[in-house]
Amino acid sequence: MATTNIWQQFKALIPEGMRVIATITANNGNGTSQAELRDGSVITVKGESVSVGLKAFIQDGEIRGIAPDLAHYEVEV
Repeated sequence: MATTNIWQQFKALIPEGMRVIATITANNGNGTSQAELRDGSVITVKGESVSVGLKAFIQDGEIRGIAPDLAHYEVEV
């Protein structure tokens, strides 16, 4: 009977690296895209799978998929 490491199973549920949502502003045609973050800064990321004007999940400098276009609110507690 194999033993199960519960900590390793838990860590597998949490994605590695930082994930942000950005708006794609340009597909560069060379496998990269320009993305604008919420603070207005523009970064270059790997991938061209999301069309210009849509929001995308960016993880470790690479487009991971389309993100929903939801309202953003900040609340101070």
